[in-house]
Amino acid sequence: MDKQALSRAVSALESGNIIVYPTDTLYGLGANVFNDIAVKKVFKVKNRPFNLPLSVAVCCIKDLEKIAYVDDKVKKIINVFLPGRLTLILKKKKTISKIVTGGLENIAIRIPNNIIALEILSNYGPLTCTSANIHGKNTPSVISDIRMQFKESDISVYLDYGKLNGKPSTIVDLTDKKPNLVRKGAIEFKDVLDAIENG
Repeated sequence: MDKQALSRAVSALESGNIIVYPTDTLYGLGANVFNDIAVKKVFKVKNRPFNLPLSVAVCCIKDLEKIAYVDDKVKKIINVFLPGRLTLILKKKKTISKIVTGGLENIAIRIPNNIIALEILSNYGPLTCTSANIHGKNTPSVISDIRMQFKESDISVYLDYGKLNGKPSTIVDLTDKKPNLVRKGAIEFKDVLDAIENG
C-alpha cells in the first residue's frame, strides 16, 4: 500500500471516522475500538443492533493482550495459526468498552493475514473488524459494490485490494475450560485442538 493511502486511513481513524479495509476473508469496517463514538458510528452505518458484538482485529499478540486475557493455551493457538483465518473468543479486559462487545464480557479477536490490514493495524492499533455490509445483506466482494451498498454513509476511506471472497474464519470460544467451535471456517477445529495439545 502506498504511504498516501496509509496516511489517509490513519488520519481518518485518528479523527474518529470509519474506513473500509481488506482482510484475508472479506472487506471490513474499521474504527478505533477505544473510541466509543467511532464504534457507535459502525453500528449506525451497518444498521446493526447494539446488542450484537463486533469482532476486533489486531496486528500482534502484544496488542491482543491490551484488550483480552491470554493464557498459554491461547498463545499456542496464536503461534500456529495467526495471522490467519481464525477468530478467538476470549475474556475481555476493562480497556475495551462493552459497546464493542454488545454488553458481553467476552471479545472476538483476529489477526488477519493481509498485508494492508496488518500495516494499518501496526501503524494505528486495534480496529473493529465487522464485515463491510448493511446488517442482513450480503457482503460485497469488491469496493465498488460496497460503495453502492453504503451510498452516502459516514465512511471516510475505502482501501481497494481487488476482489475478496475468502472462506470465513473459523470461530473458537476459549472462555471455558474446554474450547468450543462457534463457526466452521477455513481452519479445521480438530487442528486447533491439536495445537493446544501439542503446540
